[in-house]
Amino acid sequence: MALHDVWFTLIAVLWIGYFFLEGFDFGVGILTKLLARDRPERRVLINTIGPVWDGNEVWLLTAGGATFAAFPEWYATLFSGFYLPLLIILVSLIVRGVAFEYRSKRDDEKWQTNWEHAIFWSSLVPALLWGVAFGNIVHGVKIDQNHEYAGTFFDLLNPYALLGGLVTLTLFTFHGAVFTALKTVGDIRERARKLALQVGIATAVLALVFLVWTQFDGGDAASLVALVVAVLALLGALGANQIGREGWAFALSGVTIVAAVAMLFLTLFPNVMPSTLDDAWSLTVSNASSSSYTLTIMTWCAGIATPVVLLYQGWTYWVFRKRIGTQHLAEAAH
Repeated sequence: MALHDVWFTLIAVLWIGYFFLEGFDFGVGILTKLLARDRPERRVLINTIGPVWDGNEVWLLTAGGATFAAFPEWYATLFSGFYLPLLIILVSLIVRGVAFEYRSKRDDEKWQTNWEHAIFWSSLVPALLWGVAFGNIVHGVKIDQNHEYAGTFFDLLNPYALLGGLVTLTLFTFHGAVFTALKTVGDIRERARKLALQVGIATAVLALVFLVWTQFDGGDAASLVALVVAVLALLGALGANQIGREGWAFALSGVTIVAAVAMLFLTLFPNVMPSTLDDAWSLTVSNASSSSYTLTIMTWCAGIATPVVLLYQGWTYWVFRKRIGTQHLAEAAH
């Protein structure tokens, strides 16, 4: 396998890891308005992801950096053509991080309410726009002979991409709901399970339409296998959620995300950004990649650093594995 194929695979793995981990982050942020009934319950939700949300975002930084180094043509076309939506995502992530840190700095109701609004919207907007962005990448955009984006912002708001945005929004919300059921105790846990069922049914309908559309648009046998795995895992997550097996429900909702994102990259390969103007103008793993020497150095660095990062993040999740509830907030106050 050529090194540019290896790095396409590694970048796909980084995006899969990001959506798996940040997906429930976004979902929990959205649930602060949909599930929590009062400020203590919102604090419980925020505390479930408090120790891990910033570590989850490392996957995004790594994916962006790897794309810049391994496929500079892809990076340049993507970030210039998708400048406005990616800027909105970036601003949302900045606001979200600040909101997590600043919310508890003052014991003032208005202060905390405003930051809680910020957490909700800065979780919802990226959850929607990431699906729109990847929908356009897979479906293809207007790229000219100079490998530059020749469309407008409104060209990105096509039916396929918007459907992709709704899929990621509902899927991440479902992922967050089953994570909440896994990490909490008491009434909020039961309500999270009920909400997960409602959101999960909507997710199943939207995801099935989107993935089947993707398969007919440019899929092959490998992407079809990923589609089947995604659908079966989602149905399994719904079933596990119903019988109170939150661990299995969370694992299977994660498999759904992994299989769905893998399907998108399998459909995309060997392109990295297809052109809807002319197939010959598409960016591919070969014409958009860095030199072999650059990719070799990157491979050695990744081989050394990646196991360390994975071990550290796995240790973090193990340390903060216990369930929490509003009663724990009262205990911490004494």
